[in-house]
Amino acid sequence: MLHDLSADIVGRLLLAAFLGALVGLERELRHKPAGLRTMILISLGAALFTVISYEAAGSFGGDHTRIAAQIIPGIGFIGAGVVLRDRGAVTGITSAATIFVIASVGMAAGAALPVTAIFTTLLLLGSLVVLGQFEDRFGLRTHALTFTIETPDVVETSDRVRKLLQESALEPQRWKTRRTPEGAQLEFDADLTLAQERELMSQLQALHLHCEVRRLHP
Repeated sequence: MLHDLSADIVGRLLLAAFLGALVGLERELRHKPAGLRTMILISLGAALFTVISYEAAGSFGGDHTRIAAQIIPGIGFIGAGVVLRDRGAVTGITSAATIFVIASVGMAAGAALPVTAIFTTLLLLGSLVVLGQFEDRFGLRTHALTFTIETPDVVETSDRVRKLLQESALEPQRWKTRRTPEGAQLEFDADLTLAQERELMSQLQALHLHCEVRRLHP
């Protein structure tokens, strides 16, 4: 009953699952939408489809890459599921790209290219961990932020803030005003780096405006 399951195939599938787990652990620790189990399943599934593609073509004839070629559209569908759009801010693109790459790692493992699979995983982890820390350290990463300003005169404040944003080459993603018991409230979203956030807050304080900031996504 186990004549179709060789030690070679078992090794390929275990390698794919292990490499997927490494990348998934990094995503899990950073609280990203595609975590440990997702990356393992994607890498393992891609490896198995690649193995089936080769084995079926060898046994029954046909193109060795026919089944494996269909992995790419399927992965694109999964990747689109982790991309979110909220209040004009798009998130999850890095997770979607990670899914795309880890699927290729699984395919490499399934195609008996272990060194290629391992090397690609190391490059992927380096991009996610090392470059991520570099972006955080030097404030290069942008964050979707919501700015809330309390003001007695929403019309004048809106004009002043819009002019300030225009001079700073910043474009608000959402603009909303509403009345409050204390006067009025102005709220807008923007994607800013840490340096841009500090500069904008400094300019708003210079205009004697009380502003609160919160991240749209952690």
